[in-house]
Amino acid sequence: MPGTVLVGLTGGIGSGKSTVSQMLAARGAIVIDADAISRSLTASGGDAIAAIADQFGHGFITPEGALDRVRMRDLAYNDPGAKQRLEAIIHPLVGQATQQQASNAIESGKPCIVFDIPLLVESGHWRSRLHRVMVVDCSEEIQIERVMARNGLPRTDVEKIIAAQARRIQRLAAADIVIHNQGLSFDGLRSEVAQLAGCFGL
Repeated sequence: MPGTVLVGLTGGIGSGKSTVSQMLAARGAIVIDADAISRSLTASGGDAIAAIADQFGHGFITPEGALDRVRMRDLAYNDPGAKQRLEAIIHPLVGQATQQQASNAIESGKPCIVFDIPLLVESGHWRSRLHRVMVVDCSEEIQIERVMARNGLPRTDVEKIIAAQARRIQRLAAADIVIHNQGLSFDGLRSEVAQLAGCFGL
């Protein structure tokens, strides 16, 4: 495939998507992490802070100048429209930063850009912009077990998070490449990623 290969990487919580992303980065892929960009926008001094203060009030900004995530989460729980209003501020800024990082990587002649996008399937507009969509997959029960062990969350909380994401069947339907990260050792996963990396010019 000529030029820079554009790969979208997604997977449900606990699937191992972040691990695969790190493995691809270690092999030379430029990884653009939508979540990391979003966090930086709402951190102290982030580009979204002024607009959030205008929309929701300064009470939603911490003394350090960051988004008060706990207060915003409580508001969004009681007011579904609040989540949409926050996303209307953050998503365009994430899009701009993503585009800028991608343009820089393409201009530098990088062989592969991996867009790490948790909501790739839900967003609807990403598919046409990518050469390949890669999904890291495992059963819902494995997701629950991993997140409970990793984050110390009760099962009901993890089930709610999973229910808010795209269904497993939707992610698989959108995939060009599926990594079945279930029953795989760490070395086995790394071996699979290495094989795919070769297809991406890495």
